[in-house]
This record gives sequence, C-alpha cells and structure tokens, in this order.
Amino acid sequence: MSYREVPDESIVPQTFLFVITRVVLNTSYRMVYPLLPVFTRGLGVGAAAIARALTLRSIAGAFSPALGPVSDSVGRRAGMVLGLLLFSFGAALVWLIPEFPAFVATLALMVVGKYVFEPSMQAYVGERVPYRRRGLAIAVTEFGWSLAFIAGVPACALAIGRFGWSAPFPIFSAAGLLAALVHYRLIGQQSAHRADFGGWFAKLRALAGFPPALAGLAAGLLATAANEVVNVVFGIWMESAFRVSLAGLGAAAMVVGTAELCGEMLAAFCSDRLGKSRSVMLGLALNSVSALAMFLLSGSVAGALIGLFLFFITYEFGIVSLLPLMTELFPGARATFMSANVAALSLGRAIGALIAIPLYSAGLWRSLCAAVLFNVCAWSVLRRIAEGDLKSKVETI
Repeated sequence: MSYREVPDESIVPQTFLFVITRVVLNTSYRMVYPLLPVFTRGLGVGAAAIARALTLRSIAGAFSPALGPVSDSVGRRAGMVLGLLLFSFGAALVWLIPEFPAFVATLALMVVGKYVFEPSMQAYVGERVPYRRRGLAIAVTEFGWSLAFIAGVPACALAIGRFGWSAPFPIFSAAGLLAALVHYRLIGQQSAHRADFGGWFAKLRALAGFPPALAGLAAGLLATAANEVVNVVFGIWMESAFRVSLAGLGAAAMVVGTAELCGEMLAAFCSDRLGKSRSVMLGLALNSVSALAMFLLSGSVAGALIGLFLFFITYEFGIVSLLPLMTELFPGARATFMSANVAALSLGRAIGALIAIPLYSAGLWRSLCAAVLFNVCAWSVLRRIAEGDLKSKVETI
C-alpha cells in the first residue's frame, strides 16, 4: 500500500466549517437527555418510551459501518453530503408528522446521518493534515461536541419554550440542507487516498486481520464504557446525595460541558507534542486518578462538581487524543475504519449504560471502581499500538 500525506492549507477554513456543522449534529444528539421531560409531554408518552427510542438510536448508530465504504469508494465529499442529507431528511420527518413513531425514526435517521458524516470528515482531515499536526486538527473539530452542550442545547431549550417541543427539528433540517450545499461547494471532489482493499467484505477482512486496528477499537470501546458508567448516574447521584434543584443539575451539566471543552483544548495543545499514544495513555491514567478524587471529594456539592470536572476533562483529553491515532491505523480505508470506530464507541456507551444503574444501586464507589477497571483494560490494550513504528505497520496491511 502506498502511503502519502497531502498537506492542504484550505483545511483551515474547512475545519471551521466542520466545527459549525458538528455543533448542529451534536446538538441534535445531546439535546434529548436534558430536554427529555419536554419530549415526553409533547409526544404524550412516558420516559420509558423515550428511553427505548434512544436505545433504538444507539442500535442504528452501531450499524453505521455499513455506510462507511461509501466515502472510501466514491470520495469524502460524497460521504459528507450523504450524511448531511440523511440528517436533514430525518429532522424533517417528525416536523411533518409530529407523532411518536416519526420521532423514533427521526432520532435513528439523524444519528445515521451524523455517523456517516463524521467518519468521512475525519478521513478527509486525515488525508490533508500531516500526522505530526493531526492531533490539533482533529481536536479542533471535536469542539463541536462540547459547544453543542454549552451553546446548542440551551438554544434548543429557548426555541422550544417559544414555539413548542418540535421547534428544533425544522431548524436542524434547514441547517443540514445548507451544510450539504456548502460542503458540496467547498470540499474537493476526490479523496487524496483511495481505498485499495476491494469491496466491503474485503475491507472488513483486512481490518479483522490487523491487530493494531482492533486494539485501537477495543481501547476506544473500553474508555467510553468507563465514562458512561459515571455519565449515566451523576445526575441521579447529585440529586439524591445533595438534594440539588433542577437549576443545580443544569449547573452540573454546564460543568461537564466546560470540562469537555477544556479537555479538547488540552488534546489540541498536547497530543502532537507528547505523541498520540502517550497522550491517550496519560488520559486514561489521569481519568482513573480523577475517579478516586471524585470519591474523596463527594462529601459536598462543591467537591462533587470539582470531581466531575476532573473526571470529564481527563476522559475528553484521552478520547480526543485517540482519534488522530485512529485515522492512521487503517489509511487504505480510513472512512470504513472510522465508521467502525463510531460503532465501537457506541457499543462502549451501550455497555456502560446497561450496567451503570445496577452498579450504582450499591453506591457510587462501585461505579467509580468499574470506571477504573475499564480504564486499566483500555490502557493494557493500547500498549499493543507502538506509535513510533506506526507508519511501517500500516504499510504492511
């Protein structure tokens, strides 16, 4: 396999475009959690029904690798535009048919669109930014995740308060169409590096036979599961332990969003300097230490918020540092592999969410211990990836 990097100065404005687009996509993904009571009232269903809808959304996301080869076969622009059109169509569905089945379909289509766009975008960045600087580029695009929570979700809440529960969806649909048009005009026709593994099954066989790529997927899955066992229960814990109000929970959510943004900025600054593998392993180690600190600081609201901040900033630093590493583990079919990474992260969230409540029923300490255990496993798996000879490894696929 040939290996080459294609430096492209136009990636700077394009990165800015990617951040804005991802704020829209991630806002649609993240708004359901804090605004869940609004959707239950608007749709006339119970919280359990919305939870089932979110489960179906996760299942839909887990099948995203099926569309990953589109970008590898016909170009990154096609993959990004296809993802945005799917997102836009899905958002319009519940606006036109404001009923619960349409809401479920909307969640599924929007997340599939998101998970088609993002691997194509990450593959595009991977081909146009040299690996030594790719940590910065990927980390900047990840600002769209935290900014969605800090700015996008409150904007949705304002729109809902003024126009009703379905108000965000036509906005999402219009934004998706506009983004598809802008990406079509600004993104190059062809990818810099086309896949040469043959068809979809051939790509999967090549991936399954390359241990460093599998190790990267496993590390992401385990690290995400570690985060999710705490993410699912921290609101319940704070409410029961400190009797905080809805405003207090909102403040905790802002702490999480701010910690994520700081973690992304830290990854942007450090991952290229320290090395991607070293940064991920450092993030995993610090996240485990922060879990202990969270337990020790859990005696007061202020201490709990400090513990949450430390836990989420270290997780975000580690997981964002992992992404540029992943873009170079399977360069012959980057979008296919990044789609597989999305599926692995989705599976990690599903595993963490599945065991979070049973663990927490015995106390927060069990949730934190589980997080540490997942991190230790991820750290052990990640040791199989030696970044120093990464290029020689990928050339032997």
